[in-house]
Amino acid sequence: MGEKEYDVLVIGGGIVGAGTALDAASRGLTVALIEADDWAAGSSSRSSKLIHGGLRYLEQFDFGLVREALKERHLLLTRLAPHLVWPVPFLYPLTHRFWERFYVGAGMTLYDFLGGLRAVMPRHRHLTRRGALRQAPALRPDSLVGALQYFDAHTDDARLAVAIVRTAARYGAAVANRVRATGLLRDGERVVGAHVTDLESGSGMDIRARVVIGAVGVWTDDMLRLAGAGKNATVRPSKGVHLVVRRDRLDLRTALILRTEKSVLFVIPWDDYWIIGTTDTPWTLARDHPVANHADIEYILDHVNAVLTTPLGHDDVEGVYAGLRPLISGAATGTEKLSREHLVANPVPGLVTVSGGKYTTYRVMARDAVDVAADELGPGVPRSVTERLPLLGATGYEAVWNGRRNLAERYGLSVTRMERLLRRYGSGVEELLEIVGAEPMLGEPLFAAPDYLRAEIVYAASHEQALHLSDVLARRTHVAIEQRDRGLAAAPQAAALVAPVLGWDQETIRRETEEYHRLVHAELAAERQPDDEHAEEALLSSR
Repeated sequence: MGEKEYDVLVIGGGIVGAGTALDAASRGLTVALIEADDWAAGSSSRSSKLIHGGLRYLEQFDFGLVREALKERHLLLTRLAPHLVWPVPFLYPLTHRFWERFYVGAGMTLYDFLGGLRAVMPRHRHLTRRGALRQAPALRPDSLVGALQYFDAHTDDARLAVAIVRTAARYGAAVANRVRATGLLRDGERVVGAHVTDLESGSGMDIRARVVIGAVGVWTDDMLRLAGAGKNATVRPSKGVHLVVRRDRLDLRTALILRTEKSVLFVIPWDDYWIIGTTDTPWTLARDHPVANHADIEYILDHVNAVLTTPLGHDDVEGVYAGLRPLISGAATGTEKLSREHLVANPVPGLVTVSGGKYTTYRVMARDAVDVAADELGPGVPRSVTERLPLLGATGYEAVWNGRRNLAERYGLSVTRMERLLRRYGSGVEELLEIVGAEPMLGEPLFAAPDYLRAEIVYAASHEQALHLSDVLARRTHVAIEQRDRGLAAAPQAAALVAPVLGWDQETIRRETEEYHRLVHAELAAERQPDDEHAEEALLSSR
């Protein structure tokens, strides 16, 4: 990357940075993408894992935002990533007779309308209390008087981000994680690149570019200060916490959306689990590793237990994760009132920043950022084509899905296992299966995390640029939130599997495993603390 000048250097490898690199590369621009941690290591792997229009934003009259997000939902479901985005029904329990059914029903009618006449989702429907309880036997009969059911979509957020990075690389982008931007290069007043440090080797270099795009989420203000343009805060981080519980703990045939005093609480299916969240609290501490505390966990349990026949307890919680929303700063007193619309700025010549927004609209944010960069680059830059550009694994996905039984038989796997693989890798699953074909032992389940094949661990390092054990267990797979021990038992075997790919010796295997153990124990210690300050102190002291 230090040997040439790029048209665009993108700093930040979350969902928006990845989308920006893909948008720029697919316009024929030369692109470099760097990320200080792992791809999607921040907010983009710690979301509610929803692709949705934002039903609650209708109450804030953000009709344009909802329409835009529903269009993106349609594109992801039908063209861009049908292997990684799936429809899911949501039940909205009603607690007041007459007026609430009319009020919420009117909102859902508008939601359906904004989704378009050709939407692939079924329209919402009204349910009696008896009908609602057939869909959700886990609900207390006295917790609702009826319900409405509507459809949205959910995704594997970390894998979607990695798929976008890999697609950008297919179209010529140079991509590197574990590379931190430490300063901006200047030619007079103009930004002409960045000085970076390769965190793996410790070496530094200059990467030159005609335009630098910062897609760094909650670190946007830090980048503006580097550029000498950070007088006022533009982003207010808000912490969102989610719990993961086993699927058999809740007798539900549908996802749930529950009103709270601040916002909403989701209960979302996730393979053999439910994801329950989220919280929405201001965050003023270190942004590199936000953690949940005891009060966060209690808040979620209290609100979901208010409607359940059999309450959930702390022992039912398999995993916990916390992320930060990069909300645009405004005059609202609480972060739940801040807009989720995004902001693209050109604070100094040669620098573009993009911030805010929501996961669902990453492609629009990326397009808008590159449009502003194109103004800096001059005439001749083509318009965005990402609306028509399937991601890696999407092309031919339906045909491969239809042949899943034959594929499963060929590789000695169950059909259920093959379906799960297809929902992770799409039509690219054959790359993974080639590994199994070459070494059948890798077709066996991972010890202590049997939802994943050993080949998936190898593939994470050989094809998906995982460089550390935490990359594999927390983002390429989700062992870290799906196993009660957070993946501690699976860690040694996973480390041994990636060692030949990454050139690890026994000392490196030991070091990586110990580092993963320290990380898990630090997060567990933080979760026992009463508030954010004590949780962060426990995290730092344990690590």
